Amino acid sequence: MKLLRPLVALVILAYVGWLAWPLLSPLLNGGGADVGAMRAEAEVATGGDLFGVIPAWALWAGAVGLYLLAALLLGAGNTKASIAYFLGFLADAALRLAMDRNGGSEAAARSTGPTTMSADLGGLPVDPLWLILGGLLLLGVLVIVAARRQRRQRIPGQFAY
Repeated sequence: MKLLRPLVALVILAYVGWLAWPLLSPLLNGGGADVGAMRAEAEVATGGDLFGVIPAWALWAGAVGLYLLAALLLGAGNTKASIAYFLGFLADAALRLAMDRNGGSEAAARSTGPTTMSADLGGLPVDPLWLILGGLLLLGVLVIVAARRQRRQRIPGQFAY
């Protein structure tokens, strides 16, 4: 149980790095901040705003920031890590579903036949979007388990600390 919390925190940090890579890679390759912003905007381009309210870049930045906050809180042993994780999950899921909605014809064509993007499980084509969201939801359950405080038995008369 002691290894679960740091392991889950490292998995979340790895996912944050993968999610933030479109912005970080031009900066590491010597490009300016404007090149990184353009590339990140191209990665999360969803045809404008989500439902006319939330811009896609805000969902992307919110997901990255909240996942990073959840990893740091979990590493520190804070029980509020699960709240930050699931808020990040909601932003990430909304962004992924909006991107899939805008590429609807491509997603429909992809799910009708076996391609490299879909997994064929028992004759049922499975969209990778749902596999990713399911994996992130399972990781959220692990965050809840790892963020629980272990209550220690106190001997009567012992000071609380």
